[in-house]
Amino acid sequence: MRRQLLLLPLVLLTGCAGFGGVQDLPLPGGADLGDHPYQVSARFADVLSLVPQSAVKVNGVAVGRVTGIEFSPDDWTAVVTLRLNGNVRLPANSYAQLAQSGLLGEKYVRLSAPPATEPAQGALADGAVIPDSRTGRSTEVEEVFGALSMLLNGGGIDQLRSINTELGKALTGNEAQIRSVLDRLNTFTGELDAHRAELTAALDGIDRLAGTLATRDQQIGTVLTGLSPGLTVLEQQRGDLLTLLRSLDTLSGVAVDTVNRSRDDLVADLKAIAPTLQRLADAGKALPDSLQVLLTYPFTDEVLRGVKGDYLNVYLDLAAAPGTRIIPELDPNDTADPPPRPDPEPPARRLPLPLPSVTGPSGKAR
Repeated sequence: MRRQLLLLPLVLLTGCAGFGGVQDLPLPGGADLGDHPYQVSARFADVLSLVPQSAVKVNGVAVGRVTGIEFSPDDWTAVVTLRLNGNVRLPANSYAQLAQSGLLGEKYVRLSAPPATEPAQGALADGAVIPDSRTGRSTEVEEVFGALSMLLNGGGIDQLRSINTELGKALTGNEAQIRSVLDRLNTFTGELDAHRAELTAALDGIDRLAGTLATRDQQIGTVLTGLSPGLTVLEQQRGDLLTLLRSLDTLSGVAVDTVNRSRDDLVADLKAIAPTLQRLADAGKALPDSLQVLLTYPFTDEVLRGVKGDYLNVYLDLAAAPGTRIIPELDPNDTADPPPRPDPEPPARRLPLPLPSVTGPSGKAR
């Protein structure tokens, strides 16, 4: 009996050798992890007062608990180890956030799927790590009270009465004008909303233009530097430019007066050449074709097509007038050779022309 009493403390000490503290004790009413839980980690920039054995919830339902919180010296973040029920399926790019169950409630880790603008990817598996870019925390009650205290004590609350009084004085008697301004503002905002696509396109174009100008800042600087001498010359010749503009103004006045005085004659001349222009328009394509043949006469384009090497093929189509007689008539069936032509008679011999007479110095002819 005594030996058994001595062995009992040894058994208790042996069984408690792996005991790490009260936080290792399971809390009653916690999440059911099932038979095949899996473990993930989440990196937080600040874990506030989160403690081990805190709940892990999805859509307000407890699906796991926090099993450990460690400090990572590499990136100065807190690594929170989460143990989840094996039946819980979440995307690989899920988000983790520290939340509070009530005004004075406990802290817990809330897991959520990515927003609608970010498509879900894969599945959150055992050993996965949620980076600090997808973790965060809600606002603490102490932070809300601190901001409220700053607003009440030194944030200008005492000036609201003065602002209200002055605003009432400014609006009193100007209700119609204020109503008109609000109506115009409503119309203006409606027009802006109706042209939202155009405004967006214009802003995108300005953004692209700004990007293009940013890539060419050196060329723009060179151009602006080169403009400086030209602007200096324009400044020096400012008087001449003003004189030129005044002269142009005088010339424009004279030209307008001349046109006004000759308006009737100009209209009459235009009406006179109207028939000629109408005939030219009626000629259509025939006029440019005629000019083309006229400028290439006698070797027109049609003639040049008939030249083959060093000879020219010419085909003549003759149309005789009615009553014309062909001598001799051409018999298509006559294949005989034509009779030989008689020898032409020799031309009559003419006497030589007489020599002119020449008068000598003595007056006698020779």
